Amino acid sequence: MNLKRIETALDVALIRSRAGSCPPKLAAALEYSVKPGGARIRPTICLSVAMACGDDQPRLTDAACTAIELIHCGSLVHDDLPAFDNADTRRGKPSVHKAYSEPLAVLSGDTLIIMAFEQLAVAAAADPERAALLIRELARFSGMPHGICAGQGWESEAVVDLSAYHRAKTGALFTAATRMGAAAAGEDPEAWTELGARIGEAFQVADDLRDALYDEQTLGKPAGQDAVNNRPNAVSELGVQGAIKRLDDILSGAISSIPSCPGEAMLAEMVRKQAERLTPVLPNIAGIKTA
Repeated sequence: MNLKRIETALDVALIRSRAGSCPPKLAAALEYSVKPGGARIRPTICLSVAMACGDDQPRLTDAACTAIELIHCGSLVHDDLPAFDNADTRRGKPSVHKAYSEPLAVLSGDTLIIMAFEQLAVAAAADPERAALLIRELARFSGMPHGICAGQGWESEAVVDLSAYHRAKTGALFTAATRMGAAAAGEDPEAWTELGARIGEAFQVADDLRDALYDEQTLGKPAGQDAVNNRPNAVSELGVQGAIKRLDDILSGAISSIPSCPGEAMLAEMVRKQAERLTPVLPNIAGIKTA
């Protein structure tokens, strides 16, 4: 049910982008960039937090979920460009610049970012004060110095702070997801920072492990990109065993960081499911059994 709600909200955003006369190729590239999606983990977290806090403004919640996913999809389109990862595939199909050209990929990524903020602006009539906070949160975790742009920027530095790199490149949108879910429901987002940061760090470590251990067919995108692009990652710093232990340590503290709220038990179950999704196959591939 939650995933259907998220997909419906994304469909509405894409329909709005095609209203009136618009460039057909760019419209098609936008649809291609967003659909079909991956696990929609970031909007799922956002929606779960909002529901746990009461979800008294569903229109704002839907806008927050949509905005986070559009920012994420736009970042993937840009990440795959030759100037960055130069990836030919994403989610098991040709990346946007391969399917539609580099100019349309740049425009698609830019447009998705703009669309993300548009969702929050359009929903502002429901509660202008909350919408303003949501816009500020999304901007904070998308740009500099804390957002995904900062994360991408770390890859151009000679000396990389791995913790700051992970917090910005991957963790930022997970932190945004928990904070914006709370804010959409009228709760203080500050209390939800730790949960988002823990989930984001766990996701990054798991992604580093997958990049090191899986092949392209399994990933649905090029494998071994951290090594090819000489990027900092948990496996190169900690080794496979150390990275798996780090992942277990992060996840063990995530549930305990959930603030007290009406839907606390439901939210804890959501975190458990995400933890199961991240961890079971990694020990098998690494030949290591973890507790």
